[in-house]
Parts: sequence; structure tokens; C-alpha cells
Amino acid sequence: MSQDADVIIAGAGIAGATLALSLAQAGLKPILIDPVIFDAQVAPTFDGRSSAIAYAAFRQWRALGLADALDPHAQRIEQILVTDSSTPGAASHGPLPFFLRFDSAEIADRSDGEPLGYLLENRHIRAALAAAVQAAGIEVLAPARVARATFGARAAEVTLADGRTLSAPLAVGAEGRGSVIRTEARIGAIGWDYPQTGVVATVRMERPHEGVAHEYFLPGGPFAILPLTDNRASLVWTESTARGAALKTARPEMFQAHLERRFGDFLGDLTVEGPIFTYPLSLQLAERFVASRVALLGDAAHGVHPIAGQGLNLGLKGAASLAEVLVDALRVGEDIGSEVVLERYAAWRRFDTVTLSAGMDAFVRLFSNDNPLLRLARGVGMAAVNRVAPARRFFMHEAGGAVGDLPRLLKGEVL
Repeated sequence: MSQDADVIIAGAGIAGATLALSLAQAGLKPILIDPVIFDAQVAPTFDGRSSAIAYAAFRQWRALGLADALDPHAQRIEQILVTDSSTPGAASHGPLPFFLRFDSAEIADRSDGEPLGYLLENRHIRAALAAAVQAAGIEVLAPARVARATFGARAAEVTLADGRTLSAPLAVGAEGRGSVIRTEARIGAIGWDYPQTGVVATVRMERPHEGVAHEYFLPGGPFAILPLTDNRASLVWTESTARGAALKTARPEMFQAHLERRFGDFLGDLTVEGPIFTYPLSLQLAERFVASRVALLGDAAHGVHPIAGQGLNLGLKGAASLAEVLVDALRVGEDIGSEVVLERYAAWRRFDTVTLSAGMDAFVRLFSNDNPLLRLARGVGMAAVNRVAPARRFFMHEAGGAVGDLPRLLKGEVL
């Protein structure tokens, strides 16, 4: 039976492009489909977010040959300071009685000197992936949109909005929370919206940030200061939906005043660089990650609150796991689109994904309020973890993606 590729990947975002590169490096033929061309995806106005990349996930990109393109834009996260208060600006006055500090030096002996993670602007990640995809000769259909898909006994057939059809043993839905592949495969999703908006901006600071990330909890939600290269920081500022909309449209001087009140003065004067972005926040989890001829990846499978910066890392873990399952199956002559093969991927990722998603949801509800009893309980909990070195080290390894049964790519090994 003549087919167009080994794997059709709907969605050429960060997770989808990483999967395509992993498969191509191992000798498979993927095709990427995306409504947005790569040139538009790397524009500064397309995606203003920055991502905290776990050191294990960064190893995956190194194994795929992306280090030279990403290293100049990667800011090492040497420490993370988590504080909690009912009023803004406390970060400028030093740690509060209840705080939690993570330091990469504590796990250097087991992480080969890696930091807690790396901060990269998404546009630089997209640019590096786009260049690598093109250099690898991977076929990219963009702009193109999946209109419908059917999943037969021997192949998945994907029909594009312009009428073109493609067939392959497997179709991967990596096109985000509104995944057409997931819908066509009749895989449901559960979830809910949070009454919050993420306000994202980049600022330049007067004083050096020294690679320290701050996660500062306020009643309306967390305020994160994430260090970037060139003494800049990406701010992820969680507010109520109404306040988020007001900040998006506020005059520059009004936004600056609110920002300085939240940020404090511990890093000196602040200068906002570039546009201000807002993103609605929600949780969504697919009821299944696979079906016959179908696998889900990234936000098509799971979308979580950015409170701990683990959403993209979940997608990158999924890409490494799915690539390894498919490559190993093909090498022993198995049908890579069969449910027997795909269930290995689902079993590998299901527990970790569900527990992390539930944990992030509980975290949001615990910290996005000003209940005095809950505030006392979480403060005592943070202080207890901060004083127990093994607990701190466990959380650092977990955040670094180095806990559990790791795919080879997350160990820095090629497939």
C-alpha cells in the first residue's frame, strides 16, 4: 500500500517539531502540517512567552544537534526562590519567614553540573527547530490545516482543508488544545477554565539577576520573574481575567506603575521591552493518549496551568517517549500504528502526566487565595521542605525531568 510518510504530525510547534526531528534522525519519514508557516512562528509578536526547560529536556535537544543554535539564548537557572505574601512587592525586602529556596549546587554531583533548568524565549526555540527541520529535509506543509481524518485497519488518512489527502501508518495530534486529530479519533477531553489570565512581558533590569528565578505568590495568583540572557527577565503575571484584560490595554505608564508595585525595587529600575501578551489559563486532559493509528502529544494530550512551568516539559517528555517507542517497534518489524505499540507510549506517559496535572491544579487552588488557614498551612509546608535537604533535592531532580524511567533522548543519547 503506497503511503506518503511513516508518521503524519499535525502541528509543527515545539513538541511536534521535536518529535519530527527525533524520528528523522532515526531514519523514519515524518510530515509536518501546520496552519502557520515557520517564518511567522519565529516573529517576536507571535509568541511572547519564555519557557523553563528542564535540564533533561535540554539534553534531548543537544542529542538532536540543536545545541549550537540554542546555547546563546539559554539562561541557566541557578536558584529558584519561592515566597508567599498577601501584599505585593515583598520580594524587594528579602525572604519572608516562609520561603523555599532551590540551589543547583545541591544536585551538581548527580546532574553533571547542570543548572535547575534553562530559560529560553519561545521564539528562539522555534527558530532553532525550524532551521533543523529544514536542514533535515523534513517535509512541512504550511500554511495547511487538517480538516478531517479517518483511521483504518492499515493506515490513517488525513484530509487537508484544501482537499489534499495524506496517508501513513500513524497520525499524531500535536496541534494544541483544539486538536482536530483528537476530535476525529473520538477521544474526549476533560478540564476547566481558571478565572485567571497570564500576563506576559519582558523587562530589562538595572541590577544583575544572577540566574535566580523568583516565584512569588499573591492572592490573585503567582507572579514569576524568570531570568533571561542579557540581564532581562520574562514575567508571568497571573491576574483575574478582568484585571488581565485591563493590564493588556493599559497605557504604558499605568502598566509600569502596576509592574513596579508587583516587582519591587530589588533589581533596580525596570524597562519593558516588546509587546505585552495575555493568555487565558485552563486545564485540559485527553481521556486517552492513543487509539488505533492515533497518538496525542503536547497540549493535544494535556494542557496545564503554568504555575510550575511544566507544560512544555511534559510535551517534550512525550516527544522523547513516543519517538523511542516508534523507532524501537519499527526496528523489530512491528506496525508502528497498532494499538499494541502505541499503548506502550500511553502507559509510559499516563501516570506522570495525570499526577502532574492533578498536582498543578491543586497547587493553583492552594496558592491563588488569601485564606489565612491555607496561607499558614502552605507557609509551614514550604518552611519544612526548605529545611529538609533530601526533600529539596528530590523536588529539584523532579523539576529537572531526571526522575523515573527516562527515554534515551532525555539522557542525551541518540535513538
